[in-house]
Formats: sequence, C-alpha cells, structure tokens
Amino acid sequence: MDATTAPHRIPPEMPQYGEANHVFELMQNMLEQLLIHQPKDPIPFMIDHLQRDNDYEIYHTTFDWPPESEIQNRLIVPAGVSEGETARRLLEYHRDIVRILPSYPKILKVIPADQPCVDVFCQALTYVQTMHRSNAPFTPRVLLCGPMGSGKSLQAALLAQKYGLVNVCCGQLLKEAMADKSKYGEMIRPFLEKEMAVPDNIIMKVLRQRLDQQDCIERGWVLHGFPRDRDQARLMDGMGYKPNRVFFLSVPFDSIIERLTLRRTDPVTGERYHLMYKPPPTTEIQARLLQSPKDSEEQIKLRTDLFYRNSAELEEFYGRAITLNGDQDPYTVFEYIESGIINPLPRKVP
Repeated sequence: MDATTAPHRIPPEMPQYGEANHVFELMQNMLEQLLIHQPKDPIPFMIDHLQRDNDYEIYHTTFDWPPESEIQNRLIVPAGVSEGETARRLLEYHRDIVRILPSYPKILKVIPADQPCVDVFCQALTYVQTMHRSNAPFTPRVLLCGPMGSGKSLQAALLAQKYGLVNVCCGQLLKEAMADKSKYGEMIRPFLEKEMAVPDNIIMKVLRQRLDQQDCIERGWVLHGFPRDRDQARLMDGMGYKPNRVFFLSVPFDSIIERLTLRRTDPVTGERYHLMYKPPPTTEIQARLLQSPKDSEEQIKLRTDLFYRNSAELEEFYGRAITLNGDQDPYTVFEYIESGIINPLPRKVP
C-alpha cells in the first residue's frame, strides 16, 4: 500500500478527482508512451495521444521460445519453403522479440506456448480483464458497512493498526462525547440513557468534529457504525465527507447468531469471553458470566432485519461499493479489503 502511505500533504479534493476520473492511470500511460517512443518533440506527441480514444489498454502478448539450438528440431516446414529458410525466419523473429521486449515492461504478458490453445486463450483473457494496480497517491477514507456481528470493528482495528488510519467508531464517539460532558454530550445523554436512536443531525455534529481533526485529514480514516441508511449517507455526503472505498461485509444470519448470542462478560474483571471461540478458563468464572440484553436472539434479529431493509438503498447510493463474504477467517477478509484499497476503482458503466 505504498500509494496510500500517509500523510499526503495535498488537498483531499485532488486525489479524489484524480481517482474518480482515472487521471493517474492516464498520466502513467502517457509517461510509458513517452519512454517507449521517445519523440523529439514530446508536447505534440502527448496532445496527439490525448486526442485518441484511450479508453482501453494495449497488451503485447508473445510466447515462450525455446533456445535457438532447439528451434531446428521443432519446425513445421511450410510448402515451398526450405527448412533452412524457415529456421532463418524464426531465428530472425526470435532476435527481434528479444530486442524489443524491454520496451514493454508493464504491458507485456508472456504465455508459454507448450500447452493447449484453450489454456493460452484463458490466460490471455484473464490478464486483460484483471484490474491492475494504481499508484495514485490518495489518502484512504474507508467506510465499513454490515450488520451487527459482521466483523466491522475487528477489520477497522486491523486497518488502523497496520496502516495508521484513524479508527472512527460512531457509537464509541457518542459515548465519549457523553462522558466528556461537552455540549454535544448533554444533547446525547437523554437518548442513550433511554436507549433511543440519536438524531442524525446530532450524530453528524459529533462525527464532523472528529473527522475534521488533523490526524484524520493527514492519515485517513476507517469509519463504521454510520451511515446506516441512504438518508444518513446523503447527509454525510452533503457535508463533504465522502469515502473513497466502501465495503459491505455480508454474513448469514445463523453465523451472526452464533457470534453474538454466545458472548459473555465477567462482571468482576470486565473481561469478555465467547463460549465457543474464547471460553472462560475456569468453571468459577463461567458461573458468574453475564449476557448483554443486546445479545439476545430477539434483539439481534430486530437489528439485523433493520440493517438489511436499508442496505439495498445504501449500496445503491455508494455505487462502487465492494461486497465481501464476511463469513470466513477474519484475516482472509482483511486481505480482500486490502486488495480493494490498493486496486483502482472499477469504471462506471455508462
């Protein structure tokens, strides 16, 4: 993730515009063309290059050739052409290929020829369709969406730990604001004490105060817990907080039930356990464990149903969101998220 190494002391609007309009790929392609063709006057060359239809990538594909000494033993001599002439042509082509290959370091795919034609075609097609890495210098602003128990908190913590992003948990922000007894905390207190939803405008004030801090601006952030529906997403977008990577973690309801209903807390030490994945070490501790009312199956079903009722519109709002299978090893999920951050966004279909 060298392209996302923070801080980038550049206006956030620049990489946002550049990535959305594929400016970085265009600049990289132009530089490659200049180095390959080395025109005497680069300005007219670049103007001509920009005026062409460049909404595609060019791949030069060649085959793995045997050593020159073995070519004679693998010839099929065409009618009317002597064996010596065929060998001469093949050797000449072989030398030309070896000479020009260094000019195509990034648009070259070498495919072994000693295999079925179908395999050669599949390898070429896979290479052409593969999304190539972007070196765009952007500051990650990552949004993780998913039902409760989908692993958003863990993935956010892994991203924050490895890449220095600021971990912004909306629920935790509200609790901290209330504990600090700030003006926003006093507004939040009656809602949290009555276990009611905090109004969106209050949430955005607290969230804005955090995302405007210098560490979020320079290092980037990973947000989870907000937005939960399209109206909240529009509110956040209208205030200028636009994530450049959005991931939806999809987890079956049965797995969510298993993850959450078996969670317990030790009221003495505050230690958290899971009866299946992290059981208490002694029967004495197990006997005093408590379950949060929020982890009851009934509460989980209500909150999960609410998320999925809003998720379709939320995914539609973030048209380039990436949906991942969250029902697998968390580090495998993390690798998929990393890949989604490193690779350029797919082009929008007209």
